[in-house]
Amino acid sequence: MNESPLLELAGVIVIGISAQWIAWRIKLPSILLLLIFGFLAGPVMGFLNPDRLFGSLLSPFVALSLALILFEGGMGLKITDVMENRKVVRNLLSIGVITTWIIASASAYLILGLEPLLSILLGSILVVTGPTVVIPLLLHVRPSGKVGPILKWEGIMNDPLGAVLAILVLQGILASAPHEAAMMVAAGIMKTVISGGITGFLGALILIKSIRSYIVPDRLLEIVSLMIVVIVFTTSELIQEESGLLGATLMGIVLANQNSVDIKSISKFKESLRTLLISILFIILSARLPLSYLDYINLDSLFFLGILIFVARPAAVALSTYRSDLSWQEKVFIAFIAPRGIVAAAAASIFGLYLFEKGFPQAELLAPLTFMVVAGTVAIYSLIAAPLAWHLGLASRNPKGFLIVGAHPWARKIASVLKAQGLSVLLVDTNSTNIAEAFEEGFSTYHGSIISESILDEIDISDLGHLLALTSDDMVNSLACIQFREIFGRREVYQIRPDKIGFRGKETIAPLHLHGRFLFSSEVTYSYLDQRFNSGASITINEFTENFKYDPSKPIYDANAIPLMLMSDNGSVYLFAEDEKPVPFAGQKLVSLISPNIQAQDTG
Repeated sequence: MNESPLLELAGVIVIGISAQWIAWRIKLPSILLLLIFGFLAGPVMGFLNPDRLFGSLLSPFVALSLALILFEGGMGLKITDVMENRKVVRNLLSIGVITTWIIASASAYLILGLEPLLSILLGSILVVTGPTVVIPLLLHVRPSGKVGPILKWEGIMNDPLGAVLAILVLQGILASAPHEAAMMVAAGIMKTVISGGITGFLGALILIKSIRSYIVPDRLLEIVSLMIVVIVFTTSELIQEESGLLGATLMGIVLANQNSVDIKSISKFKESLRTLLISILFIILSARLPLSYLDYINLDSLFFLGILIFVARPAAVALSTYRSDLSWQEKVFIAFIAPRGIVAAAAASIFGLYLFEKGFPQAELLAPLTFMVVAGTVAIYSLIAAPLAWHLGLASRNPKGFLIVGAHPWARKIASVLKAQGLSVLLVDTNSTNIAEAFEEGFSTYHGSIISESILDEIDISDLGHLLALTSDDMVNSLACIQFREIFGRREVYQIRPDKIGFRGKETIAPLHLHGRFLFSSEVTYSYLDQRFNSGASITINEFTENFKYDPSKPIYDANAIPLMLMSDNGSVYLFAEDEKPVPFAGQKLVSLISPNIQAQDTG
């Protein structure tokens, strides 16, 4: 067992980020690998002991991390995203929570044999889903339609509401009389709403005023916003316990739904911070699980887990979505996305120890039972979410489609080749004539700016996995690549190279992180392609025969022909880019731009 705090602390970060990376490579939900890696590093191998590493700082660190995650989540909650289904969200946060609470409490009493008060407390703890588990799942599945915003709103708002419910139930258990418990709960709800609401709104107002008045320099904007979130959370917690999460969430929501200042830089910073914090929290969570907790996995506990997944959640969703305009497929998907996360685990650990010391012997069961539910729901929902979404037609198994920025004539010719391959293609342009002509040619289109804030709310990208920015405006192309890099990945965002215009003949190309991958070759710019197409150049497709042998020392075409992409029979497309030239093989088709007087070399 390693006793070095430095090595353990570094291990938390390395293991967490490695799990995220490996999950992306093998296309599994990251939270599943985080739990496995943390469990292996903690109780199995004995390398990591979070309680020894953090000591008394563990609980405050977890609480502050959750506040920052909820703040970042709140910044992604646009009211316009969910206006059409606001009743469903409201019902999930009220009827759904109460239904889950009742069924979970009754099951804990009847199946697990917990005494009534502890059953009610465990039920209140398990109503929480939370963004630490829901958001990574949504990023992995990328469902289409209304289910994404609904689940995101529910998960983010559920965390503070569930934490408040659990602490109020705890206070009620410790009250000496029923009427005293009712008064404590009512007062607690009022203080929580007032404390969280006021501090959250004031925090957002202070940050907005600071940005608008140029009090904070741009280079400090992200860390100043971080400081204000910490102040909001801490102040609210000092006024009313467990209200800080609500304050941080509301601060993010207020910022997301105002139009007076630009908060994009803050959002980008918080997204990276969220990924890091989720990685650390889940490694810490699973590393703290004693091996003895495995003893609590028996038929009764597994039956209890099954009731939560197959009875409580579907019943809560059925009641919450009754008479809504959601399709049955959307209702089924929502009914099978409810993993429990950090808040439930933390609450069970703290409350269980506290009540055990107060003379409730069964309270020692709260933590192992909750951890079993957390691990079980994370594992089950992580494994079934993507296949279920594919089966219900709410997500693409392997999104290979293309989002093309620019609907001018030669962009449509490239789009035609992709569409003929059976791929989804969406053309976006601000030019109404281009869009009208593209629509007449049978393309899916969007008339508007690719860099508008509402673009992701108005287009369906569930079948799309690549971006081609082909406009004459290099700034629009670069901004589009930056915006969609977070969705499609850095590898899958391409743009046409800008024209070589610079001071004293030098190129003025932005740094790599400020643009996408340049298409084709360094000589192929928008003006060059425009001239070639206007001169009568056409796109040709040639299939490589079985006799084809690739020789990297020889070009496939002569210098006057431009290879654009390789296509395989399975629908995969490999674009030629400056930084990567795909290697062709027999059976593939080569798509190229050929001038009228140029003939392709033999591909056989």
